[in-house]
Amino acid sequence: MKISELKKMSMRDTFSTALLEISQTDSSVYVLDGDLATSTKIDVVATQLPEKFLQMGIAEQNMLSVAAGLATTGLQPWVATFAAFMSKRAIDQIQVQIAQPNLDVKMIGAYSGLLTGLTGKSHQALEDIAIFRTLAHMTVLAPADAVETAAMIKWANQYNGPVYIRLARDNYPIIFDNQYKFELGKGVLLREGTDLTIISTGTQTSRAVEAAEILAEQNISAAVLHLPSIKPIDKEAIIQAAVNTGAIVTAEEHSVYGGLGSAVAEILAASEPTPIEFVGVKDRNSESADNDDLLNKYELLPTHVAEAAKRVLARKR
Repeated sequence: MKISELKKMSMRDTFSTALLEISQTDSSVYVLDGDLATSTKIDVVATQLPEKFLQMGIAEQNMLSVAAGLATTGLQPWVATFAAFMSKRAIDQIQVQIAQPNLDVKMIGAYSGLLTGLTGKSHQALEDIAIFRTLAHMTVLAPADAVETAAMIKWANQYNGPVYIRLARDNYPIIFDNQYKFELGKGVLLREGTDLTIISTGTQTSRAVEAAEILAEQNISAAVLHLPSIKPIDKEAIIQAAVNTGAIVTAEEHSVYGGLGSAVAEILAASEPTPIEFVGVKDRNSESADNDDLLNKYELLPTHVAEAAKRVLARKR
């Protein structure tokens, strides 16, 4: 079945359902909101478990500081707000009060990437992966679909330490079935191939699979390696992909600076030098528009990934 034929579902719906479930079963879990509960869907916790829901208002720095304080008492705070506000407004509090003491705080960056539903370019997050992965002790995750989102939430509840999970606003194809189990630091080979490997994360993974389908129609065999765990990252799978296919394309709904592509390039430069092309937002400021217009202007469509594949094949030794 082609990726375009798969059922679509929202990450934020399964996120909120999983968060409500762990809030009901784990007495240490508390949910902190920055006045965006109806957008992140954590209003379900406010409605059903009001004693577990803390409304912090539009004050992200204060919200992360409160979360740090709660974690020092043995609680597990879950902070949810837009990724742009989490990563850029509260980064000092996250670094000094959460990452440095290695506290058990879970941070949910909703509405990441370009597609933020016409909320405006100030609400887009194209730098959050780069910012979070530079922090010591920080785990950085980006699911590809709603099933993987739920699996990550349940995993993070059992993990002791700071975790940033990057979520998207809109519906995406359901790639994984209900048997899927998230493993920290492990990639998922979604499609085998011999000519090159497309390495993707988060929302860009479904577009990477579609790009591989386009390439297959042109007799180009592209593997697709999905990396839900950006930090720690699956070094072994990346090196093996380079050895097996000899050419790499990275794809992410994020800046090309400091994100997944940079992480992959760092590994290949040190262990298996390989031709690589980067699909992501180049050195440009973003704009607000409809999804298809944004994906086309910033060259994130499956056709752009396929074009990058042809460029890297031309450089392949």
